[in-house]
Amino acid sequence: MLVQVKYGKQQKYVKLDSVEGQFDFLQFHLKVIERFCLPPDAKVIYKDVTGTEVDAEIFSDLIGQGNVVLKVFTNDEFSDSFSSEVSDSSSSSSASTVIIDEVPNKRQRTEEAYSLSAKQEHFYDAASNTGYIAWRLKTVHRKIRRGSVPPDSPLDGLPGGPKCQRPTNVVGQLDGDACREAMSLLNHTTDKSVIFQKMRETFQHRQKLVKNPGSSVHILSTFPRFLDIKGLVEQDFTLLFDEETSSRLLQKWDTFFRPNVIKEAKRLTSTAELSQLLLSAERPQGNDLDETRSLYDQEMSSLLLLIHLLPPPPGGPKSPKISACDAVERLVVFHKSCCSLEEHLNNNQRQHPYLLAVGRQKSKIDNFYVTLDKHLIPCQANRSLGAFDELFKAHFKCTFDSKTDFEP
Repeated sequence: MLVQVKYGKQQKYVKLDSVEGQFDFLQFHLKVIERFCLPPDAKVIYKDVTGTEVDAEIFSDLIGQGNVVLKVFTNDEFSDSFSSEVSDSSSSSSASTVIIDEVPNKRQRTEEAYSLSAKQEHFYDAASNTGYIAWRLKTVHRKIRRGSVPPDSPLDGLPGGPKCQRPTNVVGQLDGDACREAMSLLNHTTDKSVIFQKMRETFQHRQKLVKNPGSSVHILSTFPRFLDIKGLVEQDFTLLFDEETSSRLLQKWDTFFRPNVIKEAKRLTSTAELSQLLLSAERPQGNDLDETRSLYDQEMSSLLLLIHLLPPPPGGPKSPKISACDAVERLVVFHKSCCSLEEHLNNNQRQHPYLLAVGRQKSKIDNFYVTLDKHLIPCQANRSLGAFDELFKAHFKCTFDSKTDFEP
């Protein structure tokens, strides 16, 4: 379904895919953020024309009815009291319409907040059952519902993630004896075009193995060409999603994500490690100063700033804790090109996937490898951003039981 979204003077369509007749609220929210380049952490509240909040619980049912007009607020706690009403609620039968109102500036909100005639409306409107009190109660109830889930309970039911069952429709898939013959051929042929073709034809079979906890741990031994042919992980990820999704990070990083990551990182409490990453992330391309030679390049440093922005992993008081600095060291490991890769694997005790950066010094990496279960998957990319992208895709495609908190 196409959802028509209006933000200021811009108007675009957002495409929503239904899974078994249901529309994903989180998918819609992320696409609105992306399409209009809103801050990733923007607080957005959706309401219908009656002023009733539309949340994840009723979103799918409401959108499925069609002819829906939503009003979207992007501000702090009091924003829903100051946005103008939706003036036009008409929409086509094949699309829903979302209107995003820009937030008044802080001075304007302050003046209105102290307006005597508006005080009752701001805090509670009996006619529409809206206002700050009603909004606050809904927020509290939503947080209570989220907090009622035990920290150690499985999160398989949440949307997204590697374990989510996604419908795929890849033509020309093999099964039975034909699939076994293709897998046997994969182990012996040296023709790259044949390897890519047979890996594509066995995609559905590989998906079944990956979803099975008993066979997922053997995926690299069952399909060993992942270990010597670059680009196979990328092909599988694209078949699972699409070209647009697969290339999104590479297309958006330099123009949108990277500037915002650096901006947010500067607001954090300064530490020696954070200051070094910021220094390296903001240095001009080609600048190889003495103080930055021991650091990763501009691209990798800006990516590692993400670790410092992430909240602590969920869990109770007994769950293992790890600092951002330790997480950085476990996510990317530098390996001098003069040392043996085999020796590194033999001495490695890490159970989680990580990126192995091989080079003479951190600022000049020659090759990247994704390390999974003491196996090296060569990265197709020779840039930090591309290698980081492949690490995520390899973890998403090949490992589902790895420890997500980088526990050793």
